[in-house]
Amino acid sequence: MTDETPGRGRQTRQRLQVTALLEESDEFRSAQRLYQLLRARGVPVGLTTVYRTLQILADAGEVDVVRLPSGEHMYRRCGTAHHHHLVCRHCARTVEIAGPAVQRWARRIAEEHGYVDVAQTLELFGTCADCATSGAS
Repeated sequence: MTDETPGRGRQTRQRLQVTALLEESDEFRSAQRLYQLLRARGVPVGLTTVYRTLQILADAGEVDVVRLPSGEHMYRRCGTAHHHHLVCRHCARTVEIAGPAVQRWARRIAEEHGYVDVAQTLELFGTCADCATSGAS
């Protein structure tokens, strides 16, 4: 089963499985973790396909990507409205947060320096209450 989606290439069964798995979770997951979960379900997918699919989805704005302080990239399907993330650095539990003050601040700083067409991202990392209670911090 394949079809062409403009800007996204062929929609293979494996790519559809990656997308479906992302839909099931509210937390960020690494490409490696997604690959492991798919393989555990018996999905015949290669790690390269998982990475390629995540890149295609990120380029299309269909997944959010955060880079943990360790440098690892994590992926999550999110809402379409502009938002930021509060991410637990231990379990990856994530809360979407609105950031109108951040947007206003970024726009003001850009204008002060003569920049136009500016984009910004903000990710907050901490330890969630469950991890703090369990001693993960």
